[in-house]
Amino acid sequence: MEPSGRLARAAGLCYFVTHVTSIGGLVLYGPVLNDPGFVLGAGPDGRVLLGALLEVLLALGIVGTAVTLYPVTRRHNEAAATGYVALRVLEAAVIAVGIVSLLAVVTLRRHGADGADPAALATTARALVAVHDWTFLLGPNFVCGANTLLAAHLMYRSRLVPRFVAVLGLIGGPLIFASAVAVLFGGYTQVSTWGALAAVPVFAWELALAACLVTRGFARAAAPVPAAV
Repeated sequence: MEPSGRLARAAGLCYFVTHVTSIGGLVLYGPVLNDPGFVLGAGPDGRVLLGALLEVLLALGIVGTAVTLYPVTRRHNEAAATGYVALRVLEAAVIAVGIVSLLAVVTLRRHGADGADPAALATTARALVAVHDWTFLLGPNFVCGANTLLAAHLMYRSRLVPRFVAVLGLIGGPLIFASAVAVLFGGYTQVSTWGALAAVPVFAWELALAACLVTRGFARAAAPVPAAV
């Protein structure tokens, strides 16, 4: 297999990893995100810790998508390719902040209950969960919307993948960014019907791109294009 083919397959697998880990992490985080009394309860924290591990893999997968695409995409537009790497790293960093905030809740649950005021403990835990909720908006929505638009534009111009795949990203990136703005200003909650609908095109773009990269690789006919946008 040619080096570009191996990179395409690796990038596609990284995209699949991001989807599996993001969904799994959100499901496993359910108790700490939805139960205000979680920090005051007793019992194992394995579910939250496993969710944190999945999100660590998510962050690594996000960076992996950009790093594996870069050697090929930079031949077509080095500035855009570099920008995609930077935005994906930023997205992963924001997610890491959210992981730390929920791990801090686990620490409070394990060691903060002795002699602590339950009301103060619960308030602190809610504040840490709120930090996670904001990172969930900033990383997988605002930053993801920006890097999706950038990558889709690059793929569309270079024709490294079928254009219908790139069009999904050109639609999905601005849409999820606009949805994040609506959530920011109280139009609706992020975990809602409108929020889910806004995420569908980005979800479809990443799955279609991953499937294309794994099964077909980059288009052989793709030739470098001028860097000007």
